[in-house]
Amino acid sequence: MTDTTLPGADQVPLLRVAVPNKGSLSEAATVMLREAGYRQRNDLKDLVLVDEANGVEFYYLRPRDIAVYVGEGTLDFGITGRDMLLDSGAPADEVTALAFGRSRFRFAAPVGTAGAVSDLEGLRVATSYPGLVGAHLAQHGINARLISLDGAVESAIRLGVADAIADVVETGTTLRKAGLEVFGEPICESEAILIERKGLEHTARAEQLLRRLSGVLVARAYVMVEYDVSSENLDAACAITPGLEGPTISNLAREGWYAVRSMVPQAQAHQIMDRLWDAGARAILVTDITACRL
Repeated sequence: MTDTTLPGADQVPLLRVAVPNKGSLSEAATVMLREAGYRQRNDLKDLVLVDEANGVEFYYLRPRDIAVYVGEGTLDFGITGRDMLLDSGAPADEVTALAFGRSRFRFAAPVGTAGAVSDLEGLRVATSYPGLVGAHLAQHGINARLISLDGAVESAIRLGVADAIADVVETGTTLRKAGLEVFGEPICESEAILIERKGLEHTARAEQLLRRLSGVLVARAYVMVEYDVSSENLDAACAITPGLEGPTISNLAREGWYAVRSMVPQAQAHQIMDRLWDAGARAILVTDITACRL
């Protein structure tokens, strides 16, 4: 790793992190890093940004290239898609999923022509992810010819260059319009992930990055609920909101009443508020969590 250092930082190397420069992962990755307290570029033409305060150097690269750079040891960490990591075959390790950019890869063929991956034996399969799809077919012992295309693979069958395709499927509307249907089990369940080079030493800066991103994930998944409850209903209410380490309970000026604060899953917030009301809690408030360390 190149020894790029901060001025006066006792020659401690900067952490080198790759960020998607465009595509569906780019904006969400930048937002997450900003929420984690890191500087990010304001000009989309910038290819490198140094965050001196946090000791990190960000490189803005094509999403498909990030796994290669990290796998070669040129960069320490990178944000990319699990599909791109698997497709590249790069020797990089997935550290954690980042809960955005989810997608599902499926096989598709003209309606009624295929029902299982075994039906692809000897056929031509068009895809933009030949590494990923080739490994999947090999795993199932299927000998098929891969046609590598750069996008719009659903046209490959109509144009006569493929018998089936392997592509990202969201609603399936585009495939149905092309007269295609999905079949077989998903090839890959993908989402944005943080990857690291093999053998990376987890320095204080690396641990800080991991801790901050984990804090963003938790802050997005939880909200803070606060409510007032009488002593006779306190145990029942706390059972509804156990929190992560236990709820915070404080005495109110009103005798026999308590104020309670606790983290609860964001997706269940309204159901929890209803249950608290039924349990006798009042003045129930829910607020977002912008950052946390657990």
